[in-house]
Amino acid sequence: MTAPRRGNPRRDGRDGARRARPAGPRGAGPPRGRSGPPRPPEVDPARQAALELLTAVRVRDAYANLALPAILRRHRLSGRDAGLATELGYGTLRATGLLDAVLGACIDRPLAKVELALLDALRLGAYQLLRTRVPKHAAVDTTVELVRVEAGSRSAGFVNAVLRRVGELDERAWVAKLAPDAAEDPVGHAAMAHSHPRWIAQSFADALGGTAELDEALAADDARPVVHLLARPGDITAAELALVTGGTEAPYSRFGVHLEPGSGEVGELDAVSEGLAVVQDEGSQLVALALADAPTEGEPTGRWLDLCAGPGGKAVLLGGLAAMDGVELDAVESAEHRAEMVRRAVDGLPVTVHTADGREAPLPDAAYDRVLVDAPCTGLGALRRRPEARWRRRPDDVSDLARLQRELLTAALRHVRPGGVVAYVTCSPHLTETVGVLSGVLRKHPGVQRLDARELLPGVPGLGEGPTVQLWPHRHGTDAMFLALLRRTA
Repeated sequence: MTAPRRGNPRRDGRDGARRARPAGPRGAGPPRGRSGPPRPPEVDPARQAALELLTAVRVRDAYANLALPAILRRHRLSGRDAGLATELGYGTLRATGLLDAVLGACIDRPLAKVELALLDALRLGAYQLLRTRVPKHAAVDTTVELVRVEAGSRSAGFVNAVLRRVGELDERAWVAKLAPDAAEDPVGHAAMAHSHPRWIAQSFADALGGTAELDEALAADDARPVVHLLARPGDITAAELALVTGGTEAPYSRFGVHLEPGSGEVGELDAVSEGLAVVQDEGSQLVALALADAPTEGEPTGRWLDLCAGPGGKAVLLGGLAAMDGVELDAVESAEHRAEMVRRAVDGLPVTVHTADGREAPLPDAAYDRVLVDAPCTGLGALRRRPEARWRRRPDDVSDLARLQRELLTAALRHVRPGGVVAYVTCSPHLTETVGVLSGVLRKHPGVQRLDARELLPGVPGLGEGPTVQLWPHRHGTDAMFLALLRRTA
């Protein structure tokens, strides 16, 4: 890394960039027994790992949740250190929009002209200053050392000066200074305050029917989520899983468990490593259970279908229920590597995995009692679990995905038998991907009855007017899953 050319921040930061040296007796020379050049300063491994994660996401388009475990292993981090690295890395990725706005106000040139590696470090330091309890001096000094070791004192001085400017105000004060006026532009204000692209904040407001809940919804979407587990049906109960993991039974899903913060690495839990439980958001569990519980009409075939099965979480739940009910599940996934993930996930269950495009899968028509269409979508409802995703998605993504969703739902209606039920599910509240897709398909398929999905989520409050269901992090503690239940009548 080399320092970008600039004026005051570097000049102002020269003195602040020097590390304080421990005081010794006046006139004392170097400590006895030491010779040669001074040892390089030590770099905090948790922050180094967090910075490495930011670089991986930026350079390789890595998914944070997939890249982080290897980084933690490479740095030999566990326990609290691994937790700190995760919080700093994920938190910085989630808050990128807000951090960039603040950094832009502290640097006398466009951020596009700041070296990207330095910008990663600045974001990491700014996140600690604005959104953690890390003392200001520690947030600045540890970031400066990271840069000094990698890029030298000149770059470190620049970072030191910029971060000291960032630390002059807290997060609330920066939002008040930089965000649009809340009364005149509530969507713009909420978007900056909770670090979401404006178009995503607008899509939330549209789905909520206004801005009354927008701040609360975006705040919940911007918070670090609780880990949810699925107790595999037939293998372990939720009560047993809660007991062996130290978690608590989920409030709505009869197979769900919530882990307490600080429970450690999920993959190291015996129940997970032994295949008795998988990580799955409670909202995902609820929509799959709604399909399994929905009333059908006519003679059953004993066959269920998961039309978009990768990476296999819902296939595990449906496959476990199918085993208990004595039925078979077909699972379709278009990508071979994801199909292989499904095969591993459902090992031992009555599930047959097909590698095929769900729109053209070589499966019989009118043959299935229940069909799940967990359609590929923008994933706007799971942004809290995918910290980099909000900055990768673009408004233009929606129209192409909506076309794919309509085609998949049309295929599902072809495969389900008369009297059978289709669940249309997206992990997005965007109206184009939810009610827009649904209304477009139903106009062309008059022989379809819409079921009231709220009745299949007993005990879940705040489900609106129906017949579809939109779950929300701030209302239900789940991802923002959308569910529509359709019964084919002819």
